[in-house]
Amino acid sequence: MSKENKRVSEAVIRRMPKYYRYLKEMKASGIKRISSRELSKKMGLTASQIRQDFNCFGGFGQQGYGYNVEELCDEIQKILGLHKEYNMIVIGAGNLGQALANYSGFEQEGFNIKALFDINPRLVGISIRGIPILDIDHIEGFLSQCEVHIAAICTPKKTAQEMVDRLIECGVKAIWNFAPIDVNAPDDVVVENVHLSDTLYTISLRMNEDYN
Repeated sequence: MSKENKRVSEAVIRRMPKYYRYLKEMKASGIKRISSRELSKKMGLTASQIRQDFNCFGGFGQQGYGYNVEELCDEIQKILGLHKEYNMIVIGAGNLGQALANYSGFEQEGFNIKALFDINPRLVGISIRGIPILDIDHIEGFLSQCEVHIAAICTPKKTAQEMVDRLIECGVKAIWNFAPIDVNAPDDVVVENVHLSDTLYTISLRMNEDYN
Protein backbone atom coordinates (compact mmCIF):
# COMPACT_ATOMS: atom_id res chain seq x y z
CA MET A 1 0.00 0.00 0.00
CA SER A 2 1.30 3.43 -0.92
CA LYS A 3 1.95 6.22 1.55
CA GLU A 4 -1.18 7.93 0.27
CA ASN A 5 -3.27 4.87 1.04
CA LYS A 6 -1.93 4.67 4.57
CA ARG A 7 -4.41 7.47 5.37
CA VAL A 8 -7.35 5.21 4.52
CA SER A 9 -9.56 4.75 7.58
CA GLU A 10 -9.49 1.56 9.61
CA ALA A 11 -13.18 0.98 8.79
CA VAL A 12 -12.44 0.94 5.05
CA ILE A 13 -9.44 -1.33 5.53
CA ARG A 14 -11.63 -3.79 7.46
CA ARG A 15 -14.14 -3.91 4.62
CA MET A 16 -11.63 -4.65 1.84
CA PRO A 17 -11.24 -8.39 2.61
CA LYS A 18 -15.02 -8.75 2.52
CA TYR A 19 -15.17 -7.09 -0.91
CA TYR A 20 -12.46 -9.45 -2.12
CA ARG A 21 -14.24 -12.52 -0.78
CA TYR A 22 -17.54 -11.59 -2.43
CA LEU A 23 -15.88 -10.67 -5.73
CA LYS A 24 -13.94 -13.95 -5.81
CA GLU A 25 -17.21 -15.84 -5.40
CA MET A 26 -18.85 -13.82 -8.19
CA LYS A 27 -15.85 -14.33 -10.48
CA ALA A 28 -15.98 -18.08 -9.86
CA SER A 29 -19.70 -18.02 -10.66
CA GLY A 30 -19.02 -16.40 -14.03
CA ILE A 31 -20.45 -12.98 -13.23
CA LYS A 32 -18.75 -10.47 -15.52
CA ARG A 33 -20.16 -7.10 -14.43
CA ILE A 34 -21.83 -5.68 -11.35
CA SER A 35 -23.09 -2.24 -10.33
CA SER A 36 -22.47 -0.66 -6.93
CA ARG A 37 -26.20 -1.03 -6.23
CA GLU A 38 -26.15 -4.76 -6.98
CA LEU A 39 -23.01 -5.19 -4.91
CA SER A 40 -24.59 -3.25 -2.05
CA LYS A 41 -27.51 -5.69 -1.90
CA LYS A 42 -25.14 -8.64 -1.64
CA MET A 43 -22.94 -7.07 1.04
CA GLY A 44 -25.44 -5.18 3.17
CA LEU A 45 -23.81 -1.79 2.49
CA THR A 46 -25.09 1.25 0.64
CA ALA A 47 -24.04 1.84 -2.96
CA SER A 48 -22.68 5.23 -1.88
CA GLN A 49 -20.49 3.62 0.80
CA ILE A 50 -19.06 1.15 -1.71
CA ARG A 51 -18.20 3.91 -4.17
CA GLN A 52 -16.57 5.95 -1.38
CA ASP A 53 -14.54 2.96 -0.25
CA PHE A 54 -13.25 2.26 -3.75
CA ASN A 55 -12.50 5.94 -4.33
CA CYS A 56 -10.01 5.75 -1.45
CA PHE A 57 -7.87 3.66 -3.80
CA GLY A 58 -8.54 5.58 -7.00
CA GLY A 59 -11.96 4.23 -8.01
CA PHE A 60 -12.45 1.38 -10.48
CA GLY A 61 -15.90 1.60 -12.06
CA GLN A 62 -17.34 3.33 -15.11
CA GLN A 63 -20.48 5.42 -14.89
CA GLY A 64 -23.34 3.63 -16.60
CA TYR A 65 -21.40 0.35 -16.71
CA GLY A 66 -20.51 -0.50 -13.14
CA TYR A 67 -17.55 -2.70 -12.30
CA ASN A 68 -15.82 -5.41 -14.27
CA VAL A 69 -15.81 -8.19 -11.64
CA GLU A 70 -12.54 -9.83 -12.70
CA GLU A 71 -10.67 -6.53 -12.97
CA LEU A 72 -12.02 -5.26 -9.64
CA CYS A 73 -11.17 -8.55 -7.94
CA ASP A 74 -7.61 -8.34 -9.30
CA GLU A 75 -7.23 -4.72 -8.16
CA ILE A 76 -8.41 -5.48 -4.63
CA GLN A 77 -6.11 -8.51 -4.56
CA LYS A 78 -3.20 -6.12 -5.19
CA ILE A 79 -4.47 -3.63 -2.59
CA LEU A 80 -4.54 -6.46 -0.06
CA GLY A 81 -1.05 -7.54 -1.09
CA LEU A 82 -2.31 -10.98 -2.10
CA HIS A 83 -0.36 -10.95 -5.35
CA LYS A 84 2.72 -11.69 -3.21
CA GLU A 85 3.72 -14.72 -1.13
CA TYR A 86 4.44 -14.66 2.61
CA ASN A 87 6.32 -17.05 4.87
CA MET A 88 4.62 -17.76 8.19
CA ILE A 89 5.41 -19.57 11.40
CA VAL A 90 3.07 -20.63 14.19
CA ILE A 91 4.12 -20.30 17.83
CA GLY A 92 2.26 -22.87 19.89
CA ALA A 93 1.39 -26.29 18.43
CA GLY A 94 -1.67 -27.00 20.53
CA ASN A 95 -5.16 -27.44 19.12
CA LEU A 96 -5.39 -23.96 17.60
CA GLY A 97 -1.85 -23.95 16.21
CA GLN A 98 -2.40 -27.35 14.61
CA ALA A 99 -5.74 -26.21 13.19
CA LEU A 100 -3.99 -23.29 11.47
CA ALA A 101 -1.34 -25.62 10.06
CA ASN A 102 -4.01 -28.03 8.81
CA TYR A 103 -5.86 -25.35 6.85
CA SER A 104 -4.64 -25.56 3.25
CA GLY A 105 -6.55 -22.42 2.25
CA PHE A 106 -3.73 -20.22 3.52
CA GLU A 107 -1.36 -21.66 0.92
CA GLN A 108 -3.87 -21.00 -1.85
CA GLU A 109 -3.72 -17.30 -0.96
CA GLY A 110 0.09 -17.24 -0.75
CA PHE A 111 0.56 -17.63 3.02
CA ASN A 112 3.02 -20.49 3.47
CA ILE A 113 3.48 -21.92 6.96
CA LYS A 114 7.10 -23.02 7.25
CA ALA A 115 7.17 -24.38 10.81
CA LEU A 116 5.40 -24.58 14.16
CA PHE A 117 7.21 -24.08 17.46
CA ASP A 118 6.41 -25.48 20.89
CA ILE A 119 7.94 -26.33 24.26
CA ASN A 120 6.24 -29.72 24.58
CA PRO A 121 8.79 -32.50 23.91
CA ARG A 122 5.94 -34.85 22.91
CA LEU A 123 5.10 -32.52 20.01
CA VAL A 124 8.59 -31.49 18.93
CA GLY A 125 9.77 -33.61 16.02
CA ILE A 126 6.39 -34.50 14.54
CA SER A 127 4.85 -32.85 11.47
CA ILE A 128 1.45 -31.46 10.54
CA ARG A 129 0.79 -31.87 6.79
CA GLY A 130 4.54 -31.97 6.31
CA ILE A 131 5.11 -28.83 8.41
CA PRO A 132 7.61 -29.59 11.21
CA ILE A 133 7.07 -28.80 14.87
CA LEU A 134 10.36 -27.46 16.23
CA ASP A 135 11.65 -26.66 19.70
CA ILE A 136 10.94 -23.06 20.66
CA ASP A 137 14.54 -22.76 21.89
CA HIS A 138 15.67 -23.00 18.25
CA ILE A 139 13.50 -20.19 16.94
CA GLU A 140 16.25 -17.55 16.73
CA GLY A 141 18.40 -19.90 14.67
CA PHE A 142 15.50 -20.72 12.40
CA LEU A 143 14.68 -17.05 11.82
CA SER A 144 18.30 -16.32 10.97
CA GLN A 145 18.11 -18.92 8.18
CA CYS A 146 14.55 -18.42 6.89
CA GLU A 147 12.90 -15.11 6.06
CA VAL A 148 9.60 -15.04 7.95
CA HIS A 149 7.06 -12.30 7.28
CA ILE A 150 4.25 -13.26 9.69
CA ALA A 151 4.17 -15.07 13.04
CA ALA A 152 0.94 -16.47 14.45
CA ILE A 153 0.86 -16.53 18.25
CA CYS A 154 -1.13 -19.42 19.72
CA THR A 155 0.47 -19.50 23.16
CA PRO A 156 -1.03 -19.05 26.63
CA LYS A 157 -1.66 -15.47 27.74
CA LYS A 158 1.26 -15.36 30.16
CA THR A 159 3.92 -16.06 27.51
CA ALA A 160 2.48 -14.19 24.51
CA GLN A 161 4.16 -10.80 24.99
CA GLU A 162 7.54 -12.35 25.76
CA MET A 163 7.27 -14.41 22.57
CA VAL A 164 6.32 -11.36 20.53
CA ASP A 165 9.33 -9.48 21.89
CA ARG A 166 11.63 -12.33 20.82
CA LEU A 167 10.14 -12.40 17.33
CA ILE A 168 10.46 -8.65 16.87
CA GLU A 169 14.06 -8.79 18.04
CA CYS A 170 14.66 -11.30 15.24
CA GLY A 171 13.14 -9.00 12.64
CA VAL A 172 9.58 -10.34 12.25
CA LYS A 173 7.39 -7.44 11.12
CA ALA A 174 3.85 -8.85 11.41
CA ILE A 175 2.15 -10.58 14.34
CA TRP A 176 -1.13 -12.47 14.09
CA ASN A 177 -2.03 -12.88 17.75
CA PHE A 178 -4.55 -15.47 18.94
CA ALA A 179 -3.48 -15.38 22.58
CA PRO A 180 -6.20 -13.97 24.89
CA ILE A 181 -4.33 -10.71 25.44
CA ASP A 182 -3.57 -7.65 23.32
CA VAL A 183 0.17 -7.68 22.65
CA ASN A 184 2.26 -4.55 22.16
CA ALA A 185 4.77 -3.86 19.41
CA PRO A 186 6.65 -0.91 17.87
CA ASP A 187 4.84 1.22 15.29
CA ASP A 188 6.71 -0.41 12.40
CA VAL A 189 5.35 -3.86 13.30
CA VAL A 190 1.87 -4.85 12.14
CA VAL A 191 -0.21 -6.50 14.89
CA GLU A 192 -3.61 -8.10 14.49
CA ASN A 193 -5.07 -9.21 17.82
CA VAL A 194 -7.72 -11.87 17.24
CA HIS A 195 -10.06 -12.53 20.16
CA LEU A 196 -12.23 -15.47 19.14
CA SER A 197 -14.50 -14.96 22.13
CA ASP A 198 -15.43 -11.45 20.96
CA THR A 199 -17.44 -12.79 18.03
CA LEU A 200 -19.20 -15.21 20.36
CA TYR A 201 -20.01 -12.32 22.71
CA THR A 202 -21.44 -10.43 19.74
CA ILE A 203 -23.69 -13.38 18.91
CA SER A 204 -24.82 -13.47 22.53
CA LEU A 205 -25.63 -9.76 22.48
CA ARG A 206 -27.67 -10.10 19.29
CA MET A 207 -29.57 -13.01 20.76
CA ASN A 208 -30.45 -10.84 23.76
CA GLU A 209 -31.37 -7.56 22.10
CA ASP A 210 -33.77 -6.63 24.87
CA TYR A 211 -30.82 -4.83 26.50
CA ASN A 212 -32.13 -1.38 25.47
